[in-house]
Amino acid sequence: MLIFVCADDIMPIVSYRGNTRRRLRDDRKGEKMKIKGIVFDIGQTLAYYPIPLNWSALYRPAFESITKQLDLNLTGEEYTHIGNILTKYNTRITPRETEVPSDVIFTEILKGTGIPMTCLDDIKRGFYSFFRNDVRVYEEVPETLKILKSKGIMTGTLSDVPYGMDNEYAFADIADVIKYIDIPFTSNDAGFRKPHPRGLEIIAEKMTLGPSEMIFVGDERKDIECARNAGAAAVLINRDEEEKDFGQDCTIRSMRELPDILCRL
Repeated sequence: MLIFVCADDIMPIVSYRGNTRRRLRDDRKGEKMKIKGIVFDIGQTLAYYPIPLNWSALYRPAFESITKQLDLNLTGEEYTHIGNILTKYNTRITPRETEVPSDVIFTEILKGTGIPMTCLDDIKRGFYSFFRNDVRVYEEVPETLKILKSKGIMTGTLSDVPYGMDNEYAFADIADVIKYIDIPFTSNDAGFRKPHPRGLEIIAEKMTLGPSEMIFVGDERKDIECARNAGAAAVLINRDEEEKDFGQDCTIRSMRELPDILCRL
């Protein structure tokens, strides 16, 4: 069920996690809230990634590409070890709440191979680059962000990075629009992954806003749950034909619709 609530009828959230829900205005206080900040997921929200959400089938091709680039030789056992460690940190298989830095993951990978630790940064770069080929910002995103900025809306990002991917890679994927983002942020910065609310809470603090003055826009269930847990309005961007009900306040099919729904949230 989609819920449209006018901004004039919203008051702050009082609970922290779990079954948090946005409350209608307490008529005794007559407080009025207005949406002043919008936070976006990155993958499949601001930018299109033409790869599956679960990368496990591509572990070996990725490392075969890396070994070719760096002129390395790996045994079958080493490839198996690499796959086992990546599977261990694959949140599509084993979800986790806390983030793990890339150096931790790839140090564990290299320790089970003959690859010297001096290659750590090159290995990370090759791995992340393999999965970022042909990434593009959705065509309507730049104009939408310009409109939001013209309305005085603050903007941020909150993305769960895969395998601890360093921010330099995540933000490079939205380089064309990063100038319109006031607070670029990922799970690396928060130390937690969605649906934990800490990332949105930190962004709200940086924006000097209450969570109920913010919208979080994302394409997955965990994005909607994260918004709910933090007390922000939840907007699902659904570019598929399949209907999805994750408990969102509103669903949009294109970012072009976002500026027009602000008065209904």
